[in-house]
Amino acid sequence: MDFPPPVEETLMATECTAYRDDKGSLHPTPERATLADLAHVLGRVGEEGGMTAGVAKLIFEKREDIERVFAGHDMILARSTSSEEEAADIVPIKGAG
Repeated sequence: MDFPPPVEETLMATECTAYRDDKGSLHPTPERATLADLAHVLGRVGEEGGMTAGVAKLIFEKREDIERVFAGHDMILARSTSSEEEAADIVPIKGAG
């Protein structure tokens, strides 16, 4: 009597790790999901949006420097806001700015 060949056991479902971007698309790494989010925030850069992914990657790679620049900017704004509050009685001169 002939028996059918043994059937190899295969899993019907397997576990995988994926990272979801803001639009709901899945990506294999956190970096890819973040790059997709950055590209979405940037919108179309260049003709047909061809530069968007490259600009997003550059921003991701230069993150530390970019955050430092924005932190400096925020400190300047905070100082100027507190100075404006302290000097609320000062009337600006027209055409001086």
